[in-house]
Amino acid sequence: MSKQTFGPGTWALLAGVVALGVIGASVQSWQFMLTVALGKGVVAIGVALLLRSGLASFGQALYYAVGAYTIGLATNLLGWHELALLLPAAAAAGAVLAFALGFLLSRYRDIFFAMLTLALSMIVYGLLMNTVELGGSDGFNVHGLTLLGLGASTDGTESNLAGTALFGVVFVVSLISVALVSWFMRTRAGRLGPAIRDNEIRVEYLGTSARSNIHLTYVIAGALGGLGGALSSFTVGHIDPDMAFWTTSGDFIFIAVLSGTGYAFAPFVGAILLEVVRSAAYQYAPNSWHLVMGVIMLSIIAFLPTGLTSLRLFRKKATEPGAPQASVKQQNLKGVKA
Repeated sequence: MSKQTFGPGTWALLAGVVALGVIGASVQSWQFMLTVALGKGVVAIGVALLLRSGLASFGQALYYAVGAYTIGLATNLLGWHELALLLPAAAAAGAVLAFALGFLLSRYRDIFFAMLTLALSMIVYGLLMNTVELGGSDGFNVHGLTLLGLGASTDGTESNLAGTALFGVVFVVSLISVALVSWFMRTRAGRLGPAIRDNEIRVEYLGTSARSNIHLTYVIAGALGGLGGALSSFTVGHIDPDMAFWTTSGDFIFIAVLSGTGYAFAPFVGAILLEVVRSAAYQYAPNSWHLVMGVIMLSIIAFLPTGLTSLRLFRKKATEPGAPQASVKQQNLKGVKA
């Protein structure tokens, strides 16, 4: 048995994580942008998981908004300000809603799944726009957050965590999310995703319910969506119905396509690149930044069909030079049998 060593992709990933942490903690001008990007990256992981199963969710902004409004309502109505309590609550809210809607959505595939997710998201958007108790079209602010008591004021006035502390929270939560999703992708349920995408009928013949697996994946994506919405809400300090709008879901789809679905960390790379490109487009082409984004998307589809994971740096080497490789479907179905 050959000894495993770190490849160039692993070293590049470790260097990138360290560089991201250092830049986010020390460069104030980049701190906000990186924090927002990481929050969106958490949501995009869920979108990428669904894409692995051959499903495109155009309504993931639904859970993004649910997580954000959970934070807003808890802080403004219930008086909760502790992030150690608020973040699990937001993730749980997204998971519970996804579990309920999953019974319907797990029955559909392809364009039907995509349109249903979009419709559900727009229904929630309409409700948020017309509900005065939830702030209506203006939304409301999120403030006064603490972490294990840190950030609380000692003179009785309202305080908040500093920007560097908030970046640290988002950074750590993002790393935990990557670790958990990486573990899930290596489990039997995680391996079923690409197998279902390639040949759902064969998966059913193997004695496994494709619908149940899709339901599970959708719940995980919903939990990640709620968590990402929570991270973005206290980063920006404000929530509004636009968080559930279809263009927000488009951002997550863009990130997932840009990054690819081969690795759990890839959506974060895509999210950071999206924010950098968008900021540059706003600055240098404010009247045509949509055109810039469209050209980039077309270029990715043409030259990097599986996203950033198409790059040579992330390609996996064969275990033995010259050894015959199994087909894609055989690799995806490997390990599915009980």
